[in-house]
Amino acid sequence: MKSILIIGMGKFGHHLCDNLLDLKNDVMVVDQREDRVSDLIYKVTNVQIGDCTDPQVVKSIGVGNFDIVFVCIGANFQNSLEVTNLVKEMGAKYVVSKANRDVHEKFLLKNGADEVIYPDRDIAVKIACRFSVNNVFDYIELDDEYSIYEIPPMKEWIGHTIQELNFRQTYDISILGIKQGEKTNIAPAADYEFQEMDHLIVLGTAGSVRKILK
Repeated sequence: MKSILIIGMGKFGHHLCDNLLDLKNDVMVVDQREDRVSDLIYKVTNVQIGDCTDPQVVKSIGVGNFDIVFVCIGANFQNSLEVTNLVKEMGAKYVVSKANRDVHEKFLLKNGADEVIYPDRDIAVKIACRFSVNNVFDYIELDDEYSIYEIPPMKEWIGHTIQELNFRQTYDISILGIKQGEKTNIAPAADYEFQEMDHLIVLGTAGSVRKILK
C-alpha cells in the first residue's frame, strides 16, 4: 500500500483514484471545485478544496508525506506546469504529471515531473496494437523492441506442455504467466499443459508475436 496524493479531479483523476483505491492504496485528493470531489468524501483518506498554484495551499497539504503525487490538471497547462514545479520544490518525493500533448511532456519533465503520463497517446498505441493483430487481449510496451502481450494459445499447442513444444527456442518468446479466469499462474513449470481457455502472458518482439498469431 502506498500513500498517494492526486491533484486535479477531472475524469482521469476520478478513474485513477478509483483504481488506486481498489488496489488498497491510501489516497488523498485535491481540487479547486467542491463538486468534483464531493462524491469521494467517504471513499478516500482526505479531501481538500484548494488552488494548488498557491504555495500556502501546497504547504498545508504536506506533499513530502506522500509516496507519489499525481498532477492531473488537464484543462490548463500553465496551472499544471506551476503545480508540478511547486510540489517538487516543496518536497514531493515522486511527481507524476499528466500531459495532453507531446510538447507538454518536455516542459513538465524540465519543471519537476519525475515521470509524465500521456493517457490519450498511450491508449491509442495500445488500441492500435490490439486491433492490428488478431487475438491480442492486452498489450504493454516495455521499450522500442519488447512488449508484453496477452494472447490465446494456438490450436496445435492444446494438450502439449511447454517443454514438449520447446517453447522459448521454437517461438522466440517467453511465457511470463498463464491466466485462467481470475487466477494467474506466474512462471508456469515446464510440464504445464496448455488448455483451450488459457490466456498466455508472453514477452517478445512484435515480429515474434505476430508470427504465431497469423
